[in-house]
Amino acid sequence: MIDKIKEHIAEVENFTADSKEAIETFRIKYLGKKGVLNDLFAEFKNVPNDQKKEFGQTINQLKLAATEKVSLLKEALDDKIEETGKYGDLTRPGEAMALGARHPISIVKNQIIDIFSRIGFNVSEGPEIEDDWHNFTALNLPEYHPARDMQDTFFIQTDPDILLRTHTSSVQVRYMENNKPPIRTISPGRVYRNEAISARSHCFFHQVEGLYIDRDVSFADLKQTLQFFTTELFGKSKIRLRPSYFPFTEPSAEVDVYWGLETETDYKMTKGTGWLEIMGCGMVDPNVLENCGIDSNEYSGFAFGMGIDRITLLLHQISDIRLLSENDVRFLEQFKSTL
Repeated sequence: MIDKIKEHIAEVENFTADSKEAIETFRIKYLGKKGVLNDLFAEFKNVPNDQKKEFGQTINQLKLAATEKVSLLKEALDDKIEETGKYGDLTRPGEAMALGARHPISIVKNQIIDIFSRIGFNVSEGPEIEDDWHNFTALNLPEYHPARDMQDTFFIQTDPDILLRTHTSSVQVRYMENNKPPIRTISPGRVYRNEAISARSHCFFHQVEGLYIDRDVSFADLKQTLQFFTTELFGKSKIRLRPSYFPFTEPSAEVDVYWGLETETDYKMTKGTGWLEIMGCGMVDPNVLENCGIDSNEYSGFAFGMGIDRITLLLHQISDIRLLSENDVRFLEQFKSTL
């Protein structure tokens, strides 16, 4: 009988369980009212007197082993449940992180930067709150110049000389003041004009302007640069330059790209002509070079500027410019695939 009890002790010591149900079944088997220990205590009266001491000690050893085993298994299971509740099931695959979407303005801006970086243009930036000199006067727009009316300006009331920049040409002025030719830079950024908000215009929008200054720069260099740009961005190689006027360039031109007339949308965008205006450009006026400390007798250059918002509307067939600034998640999520 004592050997049988020792077998139970060995079984108890080797027992393992990973669920409450298994532990409870084990407890009932040994410590329940109809369990093994209860039966062994009932047999105590039938044990010979000379074996009662050893028999009782062995039963107590079994009872102690069973009680400690139940306690240890419950503690281990509680610790496992607590860890699972804290960290979750570590064997399960993780939840996929929601991908954000780059803003369409950023997508197009990065495309433009990449194209011009391939032909040696760096990126320059400047303040959005600007002074009159850098935004107007240095660009051949002295006070009371009628061309200032071309840009409805937000002035800072506390100082009439401070305003929200109306173009990123102010960045080019600052760059010319602090760098010597040769200069080859583009200046992307947000600009502000006091205009009514509609589907086609906004009081703030984004521009990127380019500047190239060196010895013997010609209008042919300008045209070739713009030809490369339009081919890379739009896949359209046919452009035309129409005479225009800008105070800081002379001669000046508007740049059109031949969009084509393949779809009804093409007819609407080009008003049935197939041609689409995309930017303004020209040779930098000598007065602007002199205002920025560059000798106009030794150096010449060209400049160009375009609206990133407008190009974004064209490339992605967006009908309303206000969608670009309303932060509508349903709209922005459409651009996940263009990251």
